[in-house]
Order: sequence, then structure tokens, then C-alpha cells
Amino acid sequence: MEKTRQNKIERLIQKELSNLFLNETRKTHGMMVSVSECRISPDLSYCTAYISVFPSEKSEETIKNLTENVKTIRYELGQRLRYQLRIVPELRFFKDDTLDYMEHIDELLKK
Repeated sequence: MEKTRQNKIERLIQKELSNLFLNETRKTHGMMVSVSECRISPDLSYCTAYISVFPSEKSEETIKNLTENVKTIRYELGQRLRYQLRIVPELRFFKDDTLDYMEHIDELLKK
């Protein structure tokens, strides 16, 4: 039962973070930021978001900027989710490098 609630909140946070990043990245041309996965702790106090950035050369810089602005992002998320969640979890951002890993495996298989 508890896992079902966690899954719903994970999907909700992923959707809202994606919309938030979509609106912000429209201002910067040539860059795309997406939230590939969110995981929330069992007590709903921490949320780990895995961020995928295209082009991947800018991913470290983007993750650094997101980490520096985590309070602002959490506030905006709270404004969007104020009627669904009582407490907005603390956010942590990590780079999702599964696409880079898949490209690397594909290159190795072609050789």
C-alpha cells in the first residue's frame, strides 16, 4: 500500500519537474533537459531526480546549476503541488548517463 503512494508521488513530482524545466529551457536554445526518473524515500522527505541533458557536454554544468538553485526549484514545485502534497520533499539532482552508456555499448558492438 505504501509503495503505491510512493509511486504516485514519484510520477507527480517527475511530471511537474519536467514541466518546470521545459518552461525554463525554452529560453536557452540548443539545450534540452528532461527528468528521466524520480525516487522518493519511504518517509516522503527526500526525492532524488535523475536528469538527462542534451547535449551531454553541458550536463555537469546543468547539474551544478540545479544543485545551486535547489531552494528556488523546491519553492516552485511547492507552488505547483500545494494542493496535492502537504510537505514538498527535499530535492537532490543526479546526472542520468544511461543514454551515453547505451551509445558506448552500441559502438562496441559495431566494432
